[in-house]
Amino acid sequence: MKRNGSRSCVTRKTRFGSREREWLKGDTQRGCVCLYGGTVDPQPPASAPQASSTPQTDLQLVLCSTSTTVEELCAQREGKGLYVQLHGDLVRRLDPSERPLQMVYDYLSSMGYADPVRVQQEAANSDLSCLIRFYSDRPVNADQHERTLLKGVFSVRKGKTQLHKWAERQVILCGTCLIVASVKDSLTGKMHILPLVGGKVEEVKRRQHCLMFSSAGSQAQTYFVNFDTLVDYQRWHRQASKVVSQTVSLVDLSCYSLETVPEYLFYSQDVTHLNLRHNFMSLQGPGGLLNLPRFSQLRSLNLSHNRLGLFPECVCEILTLTELNLSCNSLHNIPVQIGNLQSLQTLSLDGNHLSSLPEELGGLFQLNSLGLSFNSLTHIPAVLERLSTVDKLAMAGNRVQSLDLCTLVRMNHLKNIDLRLNGLRWVKSESLDAVSQVTQLDLRDNCLDSLDLSSVCNLETLYCQRNQLGTLTLSGFTLRMLHANSNRLTTVNIYPVPNQLTHMDLSQNLLEYLPDWVCDCRKIEMLDITHNLLSELPSRLFNSLSLRKLLMGCNRLQRVPDLLDHVPLEALDLQHNMLSELPESLFLKALNLKYLNVSANALERIPPSSQSEESLSTLQELYLTKNNLNEDCGALLVGHQNLRILHIAYNQLLSFPASKLSKLELLEELNLSGNKLKTIPSTVSSCKKLHTLIAHSNHITVFPEILNLPEIKLVDLSCNELTEIQLPDFLPATLQELDLTGNSSLMLEHKTLNLFSHITTLKLDQKSSSTTTTGESLSASIPWNHGYSEMSGQRNKLCVSVLAVDRFRDGVEACYGIFDGDRNEEVPRLLQCTMGDVLCEELQQSTIDNMYMCNTFLTSQRKLGMVGQKLGASALLCYIHHETSDPGGSFSLTVANVGNCQAVLCRDGLPVPLSKVYSLENCTEEMERVKLSKAIITEDNKVSGVTCCSRLLGCSYLSPWVLPKPWVHTEPLCPQDKFLILGNRALFEWVSYQEAVGTVQAVGNPRAATKKLCSLAQSYGCKDNIGAVVVSLQIGEDSCTCEPPLHVTVPRGPTPAPAPVPVSAIPGPSDPATLSSSSGIVTEFSSETSASEMGSEAGSTASDEHPPSGSASRPERRCSLHPATTLCGIMVPGPGGAGTHQGLFQRQPSCATFSSNQSDNGLDSDDETPLEGVISNGSKLEVEVDIHCCAFQLRSGASESPKDLDLDKRGLDHPKSKMRRQNSVVVSATNGCLLAVCGREIVDLKKSPSTSSLFGKKLPNGSVVAPEDSHNLIEVALEAPKKRSGYFTAPAQQDPEDQLIVPPSLEQEVREQLRGQSPLVSGLSAPTTPSSLKDPVWDHPHPPAFHSNLVPGPGPTPILQQEVYDTAL
Repeated sequence: MKRNGSRSCVTRKTRFGSREREWLKGDTQRGCVCLYGGTVDPQPPASAPQASSTPQTDLQLVLCSTSTTVEELCAQREGKGLYVQLHGDLVRRLDPSERPLQMVYDYLSSMGYADPVRVQQEAANSDLSCLIRFYSDRPVNADQHERTLLKGVFSVRKGKTQLHKWAERQVILCGTCLIVASVKDSLTGKMHILPLVGGKVEEVKRRQHCLMFSSAGSQAQTYFVNFDTLVDYQRWHRQASKVVSQTVSLVDLSCYSLETVPEYLFYSQDVTHLNLRHNFMSLQGPGGLLNLPRFSQLRSLNLSHNRLGLFPECVCEILTLTELNLSCNSLHNIPVQIGNLQSLQTLSLDGNHLSSLPEELGGLFQLNSLGLSFNSLTHIPAVLERLSTVDKLAMAGNRVQSLDLCTLVRMNHLKNIDLRLNGLRWVKSESLDAVSQVTQLDLRDNCLDSLDLSSVCNLETLYCQRNQLGTLTLSGFTLRMLHANSNRLTTVNIYPVPNQLTHMDLSQNLLEYLPDWVCDCRKIEMLDITHNLLSELPSRLFNSLSLRKLLMGCNRLQRVPDLLDHVPLEALDLQHNMLSELPESLFLKALNLKYLNVSANALERIPPSSQSEESLSTLQELYLTKNNLNEDCGALLVGHQNLRILHIAYNQLLSFPASKLSKLELLEELNLSGNKLKTIPSTVSSCKKLHTLIAHSNHITVFPEILNLPEIKLVDLSCNELTEIQLPDFLPATLQELDLTGNSSLMLEHKTLNLFSHITTLKLDQKSSSTTTTGESLSASIPWNHGYSEMSGQRNKLCVSVLAVDRFRDGVEACYGIFDGDRNEEVPRLLQCTMGDVLCEELQQSTIDNMYMCNTFLTSQRKLGMVGQKLGASALLCYIHHETSDPGGSFSLTVANVGNCQAVLCRDGLPVPLSKVYSLENCTEEMERVKLSKAIITEDNKVSGVTCCSRLLGCSYLSPWVLPKPWVHTEPLCPQDKFLILGNRALFEWVSYQEAVGTVQAVGNPRAATKKLCSLAQSYGCKDNIGAVVVSLQIGEDSCTCEPPLHVTVPRGPTPAPAPVPVSAIPGPSDPATLSSSSGIVTEFSSETSASEMGSEAGSTASDEHPPSGSASRPERRCSLHPATTLCGIMVPGPGGAGTHQGLFQRQPSCATFSSNQSDNGLDSDDETPLEGVISNGSKLEVEVDIHCCAFQLRSGASESPKDLDLDKRGLDHPKSKMRRQNSVVVSATNGCLLAVCGREIVDLKKSPSTSSLFGKKLPNGSVVAPEDSHNLIEVALEAPKKRSGYFTAPAQQDPEDQLIVPPSLEQEVREQLRGQSPLVSGLSAPTTPSSLKDPVWDHPHPPAFHSNLVPGPGPTPILQQEVYDTAL
């Protein structure tokens, strides 16, 4: 069925109509395939004007079944063929027998979809084109064509003299040569070939748009070419400059989706290196593989990743080849003709299905490199005995389960053996012959339980990590490096003493003592024995004259021996031991010591830096976190004048000597968190190089004098007792992050906030309008609250995002998540804003935990769009809910994750892991799955060298090796469950489960606990982004807050129309959308936006509505354990803590922030009462919004009145309905930010270049996938304007005279009177409301503004619905 090719008709509604729906009914094997035309480049440059006359990609919707072949579809369309594109990458021509719809079904099944009906639905979703897309013609990519072939008819002159005249000739630039035809517009005559490698291309200034091409050598020739346009001139100049700059005749045509090479390429007979990697080369055709022997000087040929299936025997006719790469081509055997390539030196056959090698391969006597990794070999091929020049055996990822050392004796030319990832179970030697030639052996990631390599007498380097070794025996004659971590070693036997040993890693084993021979090693420089069971450290080792780096953390050491003489030790790690003191001579004898970490011990003092006032200390990094140090240690730190990093958090410091701090002039990072400090000494201003000050969780009341420091970047003073801030007139431009949350008494003036306006990340508490009593009531209404913390470490950007919603859907559920992008921030931010919406939508389709959680992740993968093609992130999602079978009973926790984010539940004080780490090192079954799919796993255990995770959201170009299907687990909650910890890889890599649980138990406050977890990880050595969420649980009958229902009579008759409602960022405490006391800002959302619309657009919309007039009956108050039927509430996360917590707003650099500089509603802001959380600034109101806001769709529980429906219908039908209210407010959660502008400015916003992305501006990404409205929302969000200063602009608030004001003296009386009447409810006006909310409005110390409703009530008064614009995140 042919559709109009305009952009407007590719939306879901016009593209998928009744005919298509009827076709899908009743048979899951039916479906439709969207065919895109390829006659134009689907992605024009972003700078190009979007004119109406611009041609668009044609779209055809073809109804078919899973048995329909390409041949049948082409016959129906009278087409020549079909093409498929995966993940916006290469485009492949489909074979006539392939079945497109079945391909889509198979792709979705491999992702993780299990339900056939859901597979059918997803296959018809237009967003899927970012993952798999079909074309009716090969898409044209102008940039690709330019780099492959340039040709045209131009004026040409030969030679530098004037003897030759200008003439019109056909000119071609292909490969390494310039080709000039002897006849105009014809290639039948003689062709003049000009080799360009090593030559010159220069601009001719005497003629416009003219280039001079010259070849290299003494017999150089010259051609002048005059181009017609500047565009042609620049294109040819750019491409020719690349060719002449080469030192070898290399033609790189990789990743071009080629089936044949350009025929003109064969004119370049000087080509020596041809790269055809990542194409779809065929044998036949003028430029097929059968014609490659025409290159007479070809030495290097790369045909890897071409889906060949069979070894191209024609390659064996290129006798000049010295290098041949046929990796990842699904080859099952090698032909005997391989013996013809007598000049071959390098042969790469990795990533195939080879189970044997031909004997003829042994005749390649010049072959010195043979790659056989990730094949199906079960033993070392015997033909290697004849390849005497091959010195490395590369057989990682095969199926060799046993290794006989006698085999290596016969292959006496092999020096380097790589047998990692083979499933090796034993290494044996049936003879006493020594294996003298092997110097390096790699046996990582196998199944060995013991290893005896004493017969390998010249072994220099051994890798045997991640086995199950209990014993290890080696020869020490030439041993230089030993890597044996992550085993079960109790002893290591090496004889004789390895005097050449320099590096040894025995970490994560079961060693209770160090072997004696370790102390006798004369050249050992680095020794890592962390995570063992050592209780003492030999004095001889500590006094070694060669040891420079000693890592002994996480053992059972109670003392460290004294230093008897000067030692060259530079780095010493003794964290997580039981040390109560350090040697007095440590800093006196170890003068080269630059790094010392003694965190998590029981130190009460530190040794002096010197015995006199002058110190020779070179210490630069000192970590003393989590000890028992007091303020006396400050005086002992003075001697370390080279100190750059000092972490002394979580000790017993009451103060820090001011005179001592001033001596640390080179200090760059200072962490004083978790002590009992009341002030930071003013002498901190002497530390001119200080860029990071972390001092949260103290008792600091005065803001330190640090804002005059020229290099200050990060200041964290959260969880203190600050009351005011004295600021200089100007803040340093370097300040990027300021955290002042958790200071309940801090009041900031407008001048202060204006000074903070340039800070990229500003975190402040938002003052709640509720009293302490109200906050406690709200906190008690749900049996959980949360806190979170994110730290960027030493990176320039924060790549971790947190989703935290205490009231999810109906208010008695919760949703928490953490997303880690490793090195990208885009995917975590997008998942943070969209994944809650997706979960809401999936919960309406299924009640099976494994089904809705799995589909949430898979749908999120699709919604990532083009961003998810190349970027990815680990994701963890936790959903607290009632059991489906017992809605009023106990709670359950459903956890789903991909990647290496983890969740740990504290039950009876013990950690209960709930997630699964999907990394290749930790998951054997995932490693086997990736190996079977023939992925190349690099030596650092990364898939294709990209990621160590086998399951991620995003990175779709790594499919099928990396999948988005999550691990799903449901755990019933019980009263013994106290809290839940969510963390990313960096957190749990440095903080164990048990320590994390103990830390949270000791702190109590969720926000302070997350701060401590992140600070501990940094002090232990973490340099990466860290994210942590702590959810405090109070599961049990004690949480019941049910009250008997009050039945009141609803008065009849008309009711007065409500007064206009001001737009506020903070609803009142009775708003059903309000979070618990641990939550941040709340945004209300229109019930008119359906779940499917909101979820499919990967965004969130919000609207403000007037409260209905009249009184409604007060509903029965219910607790979270016995909930009443309520409506979906929309929650926005914030940091949590115990007791009453303030909301949090924060500004992040990755947020899309928007403002309207001309916002004006005609009111004088000077005459208004300031609204809580809204900062007035002239005619603008500035609102800070939590980055962690997340909007979820709303399901209305009460039907609208006929008048409401009629009014809405009239408003929607009106041609200018979007502007029916001049001062209507547009509110949208845009990646955690609030957009609030007057309705009359929307047209201006659409025209503005800075905000046009909100209204449908499209982005190109360089691939041939055309951006569409349905799946380009991610790109729109990414291009949203970033505002680096100021706050968000909102209309001024309503006149306070229009608000209902109750004097404080009459509050109690009015409350008592209203107990028998229907109270005024500023939140949800519906037959039912969320449980355990106190009497609304009256618990405020000051009268708050009445807030808009989520759902229109049943009253007769019409409600003017405000217009909602979906601004794409």
